[in-house]
Amino acid sequence: MSESEPSASALIDARIAALDDWRGRTLSQVRALIREAIPDVVEEWKWRGVPVWSRHGILCTGETYKSVVKLTFAKGAALPDPSGLFNASLEGNTRRAIDLREGEILDAEAFGALLRAAAALNASPKRPKPRPGA
Repeated sequence: MSESEPSASALIDARIAALDDWRGRTLSQVRALIREAIPDVVEEWKWRGVPVWSRHGILCTGETYKSVVKLTFAKGAALPDPSGLFNASLEGNTRRAIDLREGEILDAEAFGALLRAAAALNASPKRPKPRPGA
């Protein structure tokens, strides 16, 4: 990134400000919860305008649509979700998402636990792939 390009955090700030409705407020609240749960989280701006929060890999993304703020966990299918926060993208083998609609309140404690589990999974040693013929 050159000095003239805004940082990912500045781009996320701008996105939140541009969403002059419930979606901006929701994204701002989610961001605060992420920073609280994972103080050393890295903010990124990927795929032409998607806020991404990472620690040893992607934790989750924060996409905004007309009727939903979608928080997609890159490895959500591998995470425990005892509170049942995941309510979207349930059919895949890897990702899981939380769709937040206007007026819905995210369980901050359960969300923090999900983020910490995602960070721990990202930091865990990778199992080597079996060699062919082994």
